[in-house]
Amino acid sequence: MRQASGSLEVATKGPRLYEITRDVARWVDGQGIETGLLTLFCSHTSASLLIQENAAPEVKDDLVDFFARLAPESRDYAHDDEGPDDMPAHLKAALTQASLSVPVVGNQMGLGTWQGIYLFEHRRQPHRRTVLIHLIGE
Repeated sequence: MRQASGSLEVATKGPRLYEITRDVARWVDGQGIETGLLTLFCSHTSASLLIQENAAPEVKDDLVDFFARLAPESRDYAHDDEGPDDMPAHLKAALTQASLSVPVVGNQMGLGTWQGIYLFEHRRQPHRRTVLIHLIGE
């Protein structure tokens, strides 16, 4: 069994889904592990990770709009230290995922035809987000 770890920096410019599939695939390809399990971890509390359709751009727009309606910006939250988008960002992150697991088969991620990996930014201000990457296998 071998292991590899690394990280990916993602520059964001407001709430949307940022596809990181190609960057992750390049990293996996460079590890030389044919079969294993890939784990991705978003080390933030106001951004998250998703596996979602990567063919129709409207899917990403609809997801952002849905979460904006589900957890709207407001000064009514007790936690508003960083502005009205602070607590809604935490709620959106709580409803999605901080980590993902993807099987690796034949030195490639076992994603479906229309699946992509996304960092889901929930804040309005630009950020530099870190996604930790770990691969274990043979």
